Amino acid sequence: MTRYLYSVTNDVRQLRERRGLSQGQLASELHVSRQTVNAIETGRYLPSLPLAFAIARFFGRRIEEVFHDHDDDV
Repeated sequence: MTRYLYSVTNDVRQLRERRGLSQGQLASELHVSRQTVNAIETGRYLPSLPLAFAIARFFGRRIEEVFHDHDDDV
């Protein structure tokens, strides 16, 4: 039996820092907590699809340019 594990990485921290924004400022723009932004950036939390689209839209990117799906065949 083949199982697939999905690992999602993202470029939120890099994009935020390039804009000179703090986590709190980005959180305010997205209407989420600073802790949520921190958890997304560190990979401890996968955002909902609407939030992921909102993040991509905020940075003027396609969702695939911000979030990267890496699947490993186990």
